[in-house]
Amino acid sequence: MPLVSLSFASSSSKAMALCSICPRIPLRFRPKPISPFLSKPQICLAYRVYSSLQSTTPSTRDELGTVSIGFLGMGIMGSPMAQNLIKAGCDVTVWNRTKSKCDPLVGLGAKYKSSPEEVTATCDLTFAMLADPESAVRMSHFCLRLFFFYFHSILKQKLYFAFCQIDVACGKNGAIFGISSGKGYVDVSTVDVASSILISKQIKDTGALFLEAPVSGSKKPAEDGQLIFLTAGDKPLYEKAAPFLDIMGKSKFYLGEVGNGAAMKLVVNMIMGSMMASFAEGILLSQKVGLDPNVLVEVVSQGAINAPMYSLKGPSMIKSVYPTAFPLKHQQKDMRLALGLAESVSQSTPIAAAANELYKVAKSYGLSDEDFSAVIEALKAAKSREA
Repeated sequence: MPLVSLSFASSSSKAMALCSICPRIPLRFRPKPISPFLSKPQICLAYRVYSSLQSTTPSTRDELGTVSIGFLGMGIMGSPMAQNLIKAGCDVTVWNRTKSKCDPLVGLGAKYKSSPEEVTATCDLTFAMLADPESAVRMSHFCLRLFFFYFHSILKQKLYFAFCQIDVACGKNGAIFGISSGKGYVDVSTVDVASSILISKQIKDTGALFLEAPVSGSKKPAEDGQLIFLTAGDKPLYEKAAPFLDIMGKSKFYLGEVGNGAAMKLVVNMIMGSMMASFAEGILLSQKVGLDPNVLVEVVSQGAINAPMYSLKGPSMIKSVYPTAFPLKHQQKDMRLALGLAESVSQSTPIAAAANELYKVAKSYGLSDEDFSAVIEALKAAKSREA
């Protein structure tokens, strides 16, 4: 049937039709439309938030080795997180779309499996750190053409990133086909609320437990085991995963129902993105009026508005060097998802919206893979145009 002859009555039916022809989405997905945001977000902030700087069930090296750990995704964050587990004596099995990225981990003692399905089939507890949009390439090209043809440009980008996680968890040879009752799946990726709830349902339908645990922190905290985990979902799995979260992070919060962790992470990253954009403006303004921006960084770092990222990234921003700790494309993705979350509950976010536009401009200049501090280049370009 020609592409132009297809028509749908509503956006919901569009999503259903797309899923019905997409070979990468399991049959169990197809009865329900997929939306990047729920019309009425199922976010229920728990009355009691559990926070811990140390596991309540500390484990010895031998005890840690009795639980087989799977880790999906060997990117900027996933690789150092998995390395810390291996160094702590954990029995770790890894997977990544590009097998070569697993080689350093195998060299440290990890096992390798060729699919998420094989990892979850052989491991008691599986962590997933998936942030690369190339993961969505496994959808058929025909499905993508329909996808881009029918959806608004912003909406299609949201769904594009959502499918990154959904494909690995639920697509062909996905995690759900290997996982079973008694096992656990911990998603430490950053996704929108609806996608997290969707993945949770598919995992729990197998009888396994699900915990979302997006992290606050970038490459260096991941390397140093200083991440902050924002968890929500099955409490028994939170308790089982706690010793391993303690290896990879300095603190963890249990926030109740699935969706709360994703929402908290998006709010945190929205604030961070807005702060970085404002900091970039300050650096350029100080230069414009004849001040030394290096002194500005020192002043800010010693005052009430200090944040570690100012002193960490300020000097390199002044030199126009942006070593990647958190890619700009991922910061912009999180800003976009946070704005969508805000819109779904009618919350005005004009500052974040303005910052998001700067990140979009920076992406258009080919800075997607640079650190998110490269957003300053968008402001430099604006200054050049005004001149």
